[in-house]
Amino acid sequence: MFRLARHLLHLIVSPVLNGGRYLIAGSWRRGLVLLGTLIAASVIGGLLYAWLGLASVSARSGHWPITQWFLHMAMRNAVDTQSVNVKPPLSLNDPKLILKGAGHYETGCSPCHASPGKEQSLIVKQMTPKPPILAPRIKEWKPEELFWIVKNGIKFSAMPAWPAPERDDEIWAVVAFLQRLPELSSERYNQLAVGPGSLRQSKQTGQLNALAEPLGPALANCARCHGTNGQGRGDSAIPRLAGQREQYLLASLQAYAKGKRKSGIMQPVAAGLDDQTMRDLARHYATLTRSEDASPVIQSSEAIRRGESIALHGVPRQGVPACGHCHGPKQAKRNPFYPELSGQYAEYLNLQLELFKSQKRGGTEYVTLMHSAVRRLTPEQMSNLSAYYASLKTER
Repeated sequence: MFRLARHLLHLIVSPVLNGGRYLIAGSWRRGLVLLGTLIAASVIGGLLYAWLGLASVSARSGHWPITQWFLHMAMRNAVDTQSVNVKPPLSLNDPKLILKGAGHYETGCSPCHASPGKEQSLIVKQMTPKPPILAPRIKEWKPEELFWIVKNGIKFSAMPAWPAPERDDEIWAVVAFLQRLPELSSERYNQLAVGPGSLRQSKQTGQLNALAEPLGPALANCARCHGTNGQGRGDSAIPRLAGQREQYLLASLQAYAKGKRKSGIMQPVAAGLDDQTMRDLARHYATLTRSEDASPVIQSSEAIRRGESIALHGVPRQGVPACGHCHGPKQAKRNPFYPELSGQYAEYLNLQLELFKSQKRGGTEYVTLMHSAVRRLTPEQMSNLSAYYASLKTER
């Protein structure tokens, strides 16, 4: 290795000395030769420096100030340019959207970027580059820039891309929460991101009995979004799981874990569950009783009536089949892998129909049936249909 290094060094030094002689002779062509020689020498020198193992790749060494400036400048300008065509939705201040993003932030973001009342993890503090504490820096970014970063991630850092790039609705939910983050107290953050029944909240109150059960930690994780009683924390952005069919819940968890049902929020959670835990969770939520007043319907009675017609009779002229054959409310024996829709939140149902129509919603082996059934529905018809099922009393 020493002989090879000496030979490479000779290759670098000799052209430089020869280039110097050309420059002294006063020829501009020779000056160009010198410039090219210096560039070639720099490239070869850099390769030699790396090949010999002299470059520091230790996270403890940090970056040179010029390197840090260059990387940050390149990142800021790239995000600014590449997010130019991103158009934020009008609903970024919607409390339901903020709540939906809050739960994911606690799981996927706070270990690296901290949260009100909670510092970055000790491991993260040893990274290069060190992830920024977000709360004081969110105001530096526009919503469309935050969207681009969350969706695409950042190279040469630990910032990952969104696991389900098809789900722009989830990414906007995270952006909506991020915009609220700077103004949140520790208490308000816990209300939004942690929720009732969480491990952190149970530690604070001393109520650890429920967490001692085998499903305790998994249920505490689910409760942040779906509530301790499976009612979705009383918000239409998050589905009610209580009383849902066990087979459907299990198949959904398995589809999330395998990436067949796209969700950057649910897939990381489901992928960490073993098969028995999935079965136990599905059985647990299926045995819970839904409350009758958890799904307020604000649509007009006329919209509900039109939705009922679609559910019971379909729209023959558009080739849309009746929904009731698979999802009720007809009291007939139905496939257990088809979900119960009665009493589900209208906004959640409407989002699922939109995802089915754009074929961004996967799921069980029967998902293609929904792609076909929904594709000819208009936005108004989907809204009416969602309002109708939300207005129904639950069957359990």
